[in-house]
Amino acid sequence: MSTANPQPLWQPDPQRIAQARITRFQAWAAEHHGAPAEGGYPALHRWSVDQLDTFWKAVTEWFDVRFSTPHTRVLGDRAMPGAQWFPGATLNYAEHALRAAADRADEPALLYVDETHEPRPVTWSALRRQVGSLATELRALGVRPGDRVSGYLPNIPQAVVALLATAAVGAVWTSCAPDFGARSVLDRFQQVEPVVLFTVDGYRYGGKEHDRREIVAELRRELPTLRAVVHIPLLGTEAPEGALEWSALTAGDAEPVFEQVPFDHPLWVLYSSGTTGLPKAIVQSQGGILVEHLKQLGLHCDLGPEDRFFWYTSTGWMMWNFLVSGLLTGTTIVLYDGSPGYPDTGAQWRVAERTGATLYGTSAAYVMACRKAGVHPARDHDLSTVKCVATTGSPLPPDGFRWLHDEVREDLWIASVSGGTDVCSCFAGAVPTLPVYTGELQAPGLGTDLQSWDPSGKPLVDEVGELVVTNPMPSMPIHFWNDPDGSRYHESYFDTYPGVWRHGDWITVTSRGTVIIHGRSDSTLNRQGVRMGSADIYEVVERLPEIKESLVIGIEQPDGGYWMPLFVHLAPGAVLDETLLDRVKQAIREQLSPRHVPDEIIEVPGIPHTLTGKRIEVPVKRLLQGTPLEKAVNPGSIDNLALLGFYEELARKRA
Repeated sequence: MSTANPQPLWQPDPQRIAQARITRFQAWAAEHHGAPAEGGYPALHRWSVDQLDTFWKAVTEWFDVRFSTPHTRVLGDRAMPGAQWFPGATLNYAEHALRAAADRADEPALLYVDETHEPRPVTWSALRRQVGSLATELRALGVRPGDRVSGYLPNIPQAVVALLATAAVGAVWTSCAPDFGARSVLDRFQQVEPVVLFTVDGYRYGGKEHDRREIVAELRRELPTLRAVVHIPLLGTEAPEGALEWSALTAGDAEPVFEQVPFDHPLWVLYSSGTTGLPKAIVQSQGGILVEHLKQLGLHCDLGPEDRFFWYTSTGWMMWNFLVSGLLTGTTIVLYDGSPGYPDTGAQWRVAERTGATLYGTSAAYVMACRKAGVHPARDHDLSTVKCVATTGSPLPPDGFRWLHDEVREDLWIASVSGGTDVCSCFAGAVPTLPVYTGELQAPGLGTDLQSWDPSGKPLVDEVGELVVTNPMPSMPIHFWNDPDGSRYHESYFDTYPGVWRHGDWITVTSRGTVIIHGRSDSTLNRQGVRMGSADIYEVVERLPEIKESLVIGIEQPDGGYWMPLFVHLAPGAVLDETLLDRVKQAIREQLSPRHVPDEIIEVPGIPHTLTGKRIEVPVKRLLQGTPLEKAVNPGSIDNLALLGFYEELARKRA
């Protein structure tokens, strides 16, 4: 892959660079902490990883992090896993998330939008009052620091209030979206044994109401540790017997009391997609998330009090937690609860317009769907407030960059970002002061020593290797739930290169300092020793209008051969005839590599995903290798289990 000197798609103008918060931070850190004053972002990044302790101390000072007891040092132990951040310090995440209420009481903290696309504000003072009331009631219910509080909730203001009240008490938040079935939710919540469950009676999606009362009843039966269930009547139904009413718990006028907890006190539990076995229950800390998200949102995303931050997400995805953290920077956050494509594919652009979003985040898949559907965002909507469109979930293909540039506007900062639930943050992505190159992430994040390594642990430049992080990040998990000896945590990230985080993605770090993501390394296509990421194949194949979505798998055969099928889900009306087969093969041969032309192209009724929308490659590979369905996949983690029957049947036929 050539990473020679292409022209940038976009460059920030001098005024934008001068006004960026990261520019002001660099000048301040140069004056107070010895950061380089010259050399722009590359010099700042080098300093941030070489002087890790000083950098993170500077972040806490710049953002005025309030420690109620001081830390003895920044890094007590920097070994991975097990790095100790800010030992001795105590603080509270929710206290920082509500600070803007002091001087912007009547401005909106939240803008809530449903499928009517009419924004409804919740002011900073109203948010703070509700959090204070609910935290008081949680304490009255006996909720103590370290107890788990769960939410089976859509992306609504009540979910934000419940998270912040939980954090205020020092309890541990965890949530699932209400489109998750009972088994998926229980696979997650049973691991952490919650004492309170916040729940809705149902939700609206795609113009329809979805009643969830039966699933809620099942959750209550199967979670014996629950002391209280709180009913939020989104569809207007009565509270079930024994449940508490949301309105009663949030009607009080108590000033919030913020429990001061150690820096590494658990804040929330997130779950890996867990396509096989139970999902990993990933625990992140109050302090670690606070400082990492201040850095990421305040410096990399350039968010502040005048901004409006919209990311299309659900409460079952880490991007929801990341969105809520926009409050830390005093930003108004936009909560959209509804289908991404209702009443038409352009729905998210309409929400961005109506809420005056300045940073609009979505999935690469949505951008490509808009491109295929012939959506014209700037023609049909006033997007003049949108400074940045960010994407994640999968790599944004070059065509996606060009489409955003052409269809939104030329002076658009396009930030493709990549990180993981595992750190609830980005390893690489947005930098407001750097150029954007088509198909590339702008740079590794501050404080993140991101590298591409070969199998022996040698760093690579302009070559594909494993994504590794060689120094600790504050938001790395403090542990996994139910992993007392840390063995599952260790084998997830530290088995390949001892003491170094291996994430499981193939990346290229270019000689220009940009980053290219090629997809998961555990589903790499290795043809005659030439490795290719599945994302590279999808990008080429899905440019063809007839292909709605695709899935490519590489399978090592017992005889030493290699079988590489490409599964295609066709657009309505398309036919997989010889002409289309030839066009698919020709596209891969000419745009990627003749070695990676698939052995077979097979039409399928659909592509299975995790509940957070990622294509599942490894479980399908296991099915095709003959693993029984119940061992190849955790059924509760898949969006459409019936689709896997096709691959199971194909494996039987091939055997």
